[in-house]
Amino acid sequence: MSDIKIKTPEQIEGIRKACRLAADVLDMIGEHVKVGITTEELDNIMNQFILDHGAISACFGYGDPGFPKYTCISLNHVVCHGIPNDKPLKKGDILNIDVTVILDGYYGDNSRMYTAGEVSTLAKRLIDVTHECMMKGIEVVKPGASFREIGQVIQKHAHANHFSVVEDFCGHGVGIEFHEAPLVLHYDSPKVTDVMQEGMIFTIEPMLNVGKYACKVLADGWTVVTRDRSLSAQWEHQILVTATGYEILTLSKL
Repeated sequence: MSDIKIKTPEQIEGIRKACRLAADVLDMIGEHVKVGITTEELDNIMNQFILDHGAISACFGYGDPGFPKYTCISLNHVVCHGIPNDKPLKKGDILNIDVTVILDGYYGDNSRMYTAGEVSTLAKRLIDVTHECMMKGIEVVKPGASFREIGQVIQKHAHANHFSVVEDFCGHGVGIEFHEAPLVLHYDSPKVTDVMQEGMIFTIEPMLNVGKYACKVLADGWTVVTRDRSLSAQWEHQILVTATGYEILTLSKL
């Protein structure tokens, strides 16, 4: 637990501003998500917005191999880390847009689901239940709570709705760096023993699949897909542990 950073009031204020911008990016892009636009076009629109507000993308060049775009856009059976490309969106597509910005050295990280035109009843239910799972995870956040509780409530709600929870990826501490301790699992595990304290900041970002939870990374080194090609959805908020509970730092203004 000692390696989980407790943020100072000054750091919290800086992180809060970065998160506000990250949420504004997702608010802004919604009207552009429609049949016929490419994910590369969406990526460029968001990057320009980020630059115009004095920040940069945390994704571009991150990792090895360096991520080649400014945001992650994951369509249909892509679980996460989808690379924007020149293929137009088709009617019925569902997509997760994941934006992380660096503003004055602080990180703001969030993602939301969007749809292109009318989507199937199953796709809509997957999107809705995944959002419910995220919110249930957030609602357990308070000083003294175990991080294990987040995984327990998410897994319970997902399984009750006959969806699986991806286990290969998880939430994480964030704010001073892109990825910090702790790992925030979205399924129950007795290995999770960390306890929340006021001043901790981390993401809760469950990924749910229609089929089985197994996934694989494609040859590009980044794109993660469901092994059975079933639909996947994800939502993500950045959360601050407050004296009495939590603050969602990446709330939409819409």
